[in-house]
Amino acid sequence: MKLYGYWRSSASYRVRTALNLKGLSYEYEPVHLVKDGGQQHSEAYRKLNPARLVPTFIDGDVKLNQSLAIIEYLEECYPQNPLLPSAPADKARVRALAYDLACELQPVTNLRVLQYLTGELNCSDKQRSEWIANWVEKSFTAFEQRLTEYAGDYCYGNSVTLADICLIPQVYNAQRFNLDLSSYPTLMAVHERLQALDAVQQARPENQADAQ
Repeated sequence: MKLYGYWRSSASYRVRTALNLKGLSYEYEPVHLVKDGGQQHSEAYRKLNPARLVPTFIDGDVKLNQSLAIIEYLEECYPQNPLLPSAPADKARVRALAYDLACELQPVTNLRVLQYLTGELNCSDKQRSEWIANWVEKSFTAFEQRLTEYAGDYCYGNSVTLADICLIPQVYNAQRFNLDLSSYPTLMAVHERLQALDAVQQARPENQADAQ
């Protein structure tokens, strides 16, 4: 297995966490999203992933992009330490929680969107910060309410699921941007319990070989 990623990429972070939780070994190939104008724009990487995004995952003859697709593949091919419940309704609810973060919040706060705001649209750093805070607040407010219905030790009951894997990078990003998260006590309690897991700690951005 080989994972092309970037230490601070939310999507790469999700896949690293899933691989670690399942106890799977992999080779890590850093793709720096800023250095050299962004190594994801190189011809070699463009051939590997035309979207010029990370992560890209390879397992033998299988090549995949999109973190959620990669994690679903891992779930089906390597069923140990399952990340989705078995009952259809429970599985759908976990996916919905995961999509709330990975499909609604993360895309509007990722690097290329923020670069467009400050570059082509000439937004100030203050406007950029306000943009991030706006979307995090909307997303986390709704997610906190959902957790009051579904959470146990983790986002959905007492087992780590795909929803937790998607929560971890978004809290990391919110903290990196110095946002006040005191309005989300259930969300932060879940996050604190997740941080006690070795597999989660090993996936943290600062613990990656390309961390800066």
